[in-house]
Amino acid sequence: MYIPDFVCYERRLIVKLDGGQPAANRAYDEERDAWLAGQGFRILRFPDNYVLTNVDGVLETIWQALGEGWPPQTP
Repeated sequence: MYIPDFVCYERRLIVKLDGGQPAANRAYDEERDAWLAGQGFRILRFPDNYVLTNVDGVLETIWQALGEGWPPQTP
């Protein structure tokens, strides 16, 4: 069983935040990503420091992956 950081089931999108894990975790990450992709999910990966320094860029990438416009329109 894999537990993603963030998931949108409706759009089959997973957002994964990558910390400073050692390269030894790479095989596990690849196995997990392959399994999730086989279940129909798309996976976006962001380094933790990128999220902290470029929140707008991360949000824009997520919105684009969801097929929505950026910035979100308010009614």
